[in-house]
Amino acid sequence: MQIFKPAIVALVAFFALSACSVNVKKNQEGNDKNVDIKTPFGEIHVDKGADVKDTGLPVYAGARLKPSTGDNDEKSANVNISSFGYGVRVVAVSYESDDPPSKLVTFYKEQLKRFGTVLECHTADHKWGPHSGNDRDSEELKCDGDNNGKTIELKAGKKSNQHIVAIDPKDKGADFALVYVRLRGKEDTI
Repeated sequence: MQIFKPAIVALVAFFALSACSVNVKKNQEGNDKNVDIKTPFGEIHVDKGADVKDTGLPVYAGARLKPSTGDNDEKSANVNISSFGYGVRVVAVSYESDDPPSKLVTFYKEQLKRFGTVLECHTADHKWGPHSGNDRDSEELKCDGDNNGKTIELKAGKKSNQHIVAIDPKDKGADFALVYVRLRGKEDTI
C-alpha cells in the first residue's frame, strides 16, 4: 500500500493543477493589464485600469489622474479575490490636484456622508483594507495607529464595506486616492 501513496498524491496534484487557469491580457504597450487566475479553491482578478465609478466617489473638479512613475507603480487597480466563504474587493484610483488639501477634505467629507458617519484620521502611511479598526468583532471604523501624521484619511461605512479618501499634502496641492474596500463572508456577496 505504501507504493501507491506517492502515485495517489501525484495524481491528485496533477488534477488540481490542471483545473487551474491563468489568463493575462495585455494593453496596447504590451504590459499586463488584466490577470485572471481560477483554481478549484478560488479566483483572483486584477485589473490595472480601474474605473473611478467603482469607488462610488466622484473625482474632485480639476484633478488629474496621477501618472505612473515606473513599471510596477500603477495608480489604479481593481482587485477581486474570492474563495469558499470569503471574498475581498479593493478598487483604488490615484489623482493629483493643485488645490490645497483643505478643499479636498471639505469636498470629500460631504461626498462620504451618504455612506455613513465620516471619520477623519491622520497617518504617516496608507493602511487600507480589512485590518482597519482594532476590535475584530465590531464593524465600526476606527483610526489606525496613533492618529498622527500628515496624510489625511477620510473613512465612511463599516469595516466590511468602506469608502476611503487618502489625501497627501504636497508643496503645491495634494495627491489623493479614492478607495473602495468590500469584504464578503459566507452570507454575503460582492
